[in-house]
Amino acid sequence: MQPADHGPAPGRSPGRIADPASGRIAASGTGRIADPATGAATDPDDPRHPVAAAARAEGLAALDRVVTGCRACPRLVAWREEAARTKRRAYLDWDYWARPIPGFGPPDAPLVLVGLAPAAHGANRTGRIFTGDPSGDLLYAALHRLGLANRPESVRHGDGLQLHGVRITDPVRCAPPDNRPTTAERDACRPWIVRELELMRPTVRTVVALGGFAWQAMLPVIAAAGWELPRPLPVFGHGAHVVLPAGDGGPPLELYGCYHVSPRNTNTGRLTTAMLHDLLRTAARSAGLEPTDPGPTGA
Repeated sequence: MQPADHGPAPGRSPGRIADPASGRIAASGTGRIADPATGAATDPDDPRHPVAAAARAEGLAALDRVVTGCRACPRLVAWREEAARTKRRAYLDWDYWARPIPGFGPPDAPLVLVGLAPAAHGANRTGRIFTGDPSGDLLYAALHRLGLANRPESVRHGDGLQLHGVRITDPVRCAPPDNRPTTAERDACRPWIVRELELMRPTVRTVVALGGFAWQAMLPVIAAAGWELPRPLPVFGHGAHVVLPAGDGGPPLELYGCYHVSPRNTNTGRLTTAMLHDLLRTAARSAGLEPTDPGPTGA
């Protein structure tokens, strides 16, 4: 998924909007995010909607199962399924996943990496986040070099790849047209990642936002999951770093910003492999992990 480092894509907000500081959902209007004529669960009061379905998940395994059945955003449902029907010439023999993409990695990971949304012919095809496109190739190779993955390649869901101490997730779980979810779609999807972070609170210590979209999307998520945001809100940048205290006196959360690993950034030199390794190494250490690659100076 190519990023929008400049922040969220334009779009209209749904009937229920989360305050960026508190993460609370406020009722407004009908609460519907789309015309329900499609049969999708577009009403937040529908038990199939992310608001209710995510809250019922008692563990990450359950959350990962139920998210794959989400149909809350008709535009995204239509797009992900159309991509699976039309395919790309190189993938005509693939049976596309064509469902929402769950997070990937151990449930007790202290480090969480957050992207944007699945790519139509990447994760939407392979069934695993950041898998099947150049962004994922770079990211998983970096994690392997740091000793955080058992191998450098990610091919598809169920291929035996394992992450060590790291979980990867997205604030939007379905592939959006033109790689741009609307703010309505981003907000409708928010309960999934809020619940994910809530379930990981006993162990998570560090979050890395890959791109400006992820940074902005994660601020209300972090607040809703129990950490306190400063005022003014922290600003995204590569290497941006803020320590967020827990509202209940528990362990703080460290948030890092990193340019997205998209070809748009890597082909122009905005993000180099060395920059990515350095940022991930720093974030891993802040989470209490010990990367096997100590860096060029051993520092």
